[in-house]
Amino acid sequence: MLASGSYCGYTRSMKTAISIPDPVFDAADKLADRLGLSRSALYAQAVAELLERHRSFGVTERLNEVYAEVPSGMDPVLHRMQLASLPYEEW
Repeated sequence: MLASGSYCGYTRSMKTAISIPDPVFDAADKLADRLGLSRSALYAQAVAELLERHRSFGVTERLNEVYAEVPSGMDPVLHRMQLASLPYEEW
């Protein structure tokens, strides 16, 4: 799926040349044919999906940095209260 505001078509696009190993190119061609997509549409969709998948990585890394400086332990009193509120279960 393309990110909001993105357009996959021939009117607003950038032509580019890339090198792809032959087996990947052949497999991509077969997939594009099977999905009824042009080669350009397949590559645009693949790159958009990869970008979307990696979009949150920077946020996660920054949050990890911020919270690495903050103690993550639970307050001992709260921990005891939570344990006391659980019913006893025999395993």
